[in-house]
Amino acid sequence: MLVRVLPEVTATRYVLPLREGGSLPGLVEADDLGMYVVKFIGAGQGRKTLIAEVITGELGRRLGLPVPDLALVQFDPVIGRAEPDPEVQELLKASGGLNLGMDYLPGALGFDPGTSPIDPTLAGRILWLDALTNNVDRTWRNPNMLLWHGAPYLIDHGATLIFHHNWPGATNARTRPYDATDHALATAHPDLATADAALAPLITPDLLHEVTALVPDEWLVDEPGFTGPDDVRDAYTAHLLARATHRTWLPEVAQ
Repeated sequence: MLVRVLPEVTATRYVLPLREGGSLPGLVEADDLGMYVVKFIGAGQGRKTLIAEVITGELGRRLGLPVPDLALVQFDPVIGRAEPDPEVQELLKASGGLNLGMDYLPGALGFDPGTSPIDPTLAGRILWLDALTNNVDRTWRNPNMLLWHGAPYLIDHGATLIFHHNWPGATNARTRPYDATDHALATAHPDLATADAALAPLITPDLLHEVTALVPDEWLVDEPGFTGPDDVRDAYTAHLLARATHRTWLPEVAQ
């Protein structure tokens, strides 16, 4: 099996902050001449947001869902010293080292649940992934989806896997029902039953080990209650595998 590895690039130019997101991501140019939307380790929930982005985003990719390519971005705060906003400057100064970039999709438009058509099969698969990872941030108010060349792309998975903010209570969260009432695709007639039949068998230990292996060690060190990065990875794997096996969390949606 060919194992995907996240590419690592070095930021060469800080272009501008993107104020649509609460964590103040920024548009950055890298040494591969690519443009990335970078989420910084110095923002908000810090490394756990980046961990969730990697695990959920790359899990979605392996399930055949459209997710922009991710990359690890080495960032030197000195390249952002011309940024005039003190809040952004503080964020950049706190984010030296390894951050997470998402491939910039030039010309992409925001997905509007009321006017953007989406196939019920794809809608069901997206809702299934969100329910599996307990995504609390794909609502009709804030879909966290883009339309690029007419196709939907899933972005912003930092608010998934919220159990990892309270590891002692993670076991109880394995069977927690997912509330899809305000989900962006709740009214798109998502075919959740077909999605469940197709995707649940794909959530295997090998798949989860492959995905969690993409998370850099430095984002996993010193996690309270764990002996090291691999121990934390095993905990993510165990949680998602248990959740995929005992799917009492599947939401009720109107068909």
